[in-house]
Amino acid sequence: MHSTSSTALFVLGTAIVLIMPGPTNTLLAIAGLRQGVKRAARLIIAELAGYLVSISLWGRCLTHAAPSLTWLPMLVRVASCLYVAYLAVHTWRTAVDFQTSSHKTIGLRALFVASLLNPKAILFAGTIFPAAAFSGWAAYLPAMGIFTLLLIPIALAWIAFGAALCSGRLTWVSPEGMQRCASVVLGAFSLSLAWTLVH
Repeated sequence: MHSTSSTALFVLGTAIVLIMPGPTNTLLAIAGLRQGVKRAARLIIAELAGYLVSISLWGRCLTHAAPSLTWLPMLVRVASCLYVAYLAVHTWRTAVDFQTSSHKTIGLRALFVASLLNPKAILFAGTIFPAAAFSGWAAYLPAMGIFTLLLIPIALAWIAFGAALCSGRLTWVSPEGMQRCASVVLGAFSLSLAWTLVH
């Protein structure tokens, strides 16, 4: 970070993108709904790991390799689109089993892969993170430190939202309805990714 203003913009941009609904946040809410805050909180480690790997790779790629690997961004978008579509179908199919099937829970691997393939990582690496973060440790470590400090409370908020649905504090939404809505959100996100692939 080179100045107070650039740091503030980085913090604001990161927070806004992290808060936005998407595949990872949807899965966190479902995990909170199914498992409760305490059990689902461990999934934040998988989300953070997925984002750190993806952002770091994309940052390095966009900084150093993009001119010679013009096909790589398209390949990642296709993989992201397909994986989010799979999550949408899976979430819809398991919604009816919510009350009777406790073994169908969101796991560490699902959160890691969803974060790894989340298109937000490309936005972070290509736009929000300072370019210097991918050129040396002196800028990389503070940027990732700020990112981590922002991700943890936002992820907990999404988990708590899901848990609130399960506890009945949000009586106007049923757990099954929330999972159906989450499936629709994931499906719409997948379609939006597919749209960008052909336009």
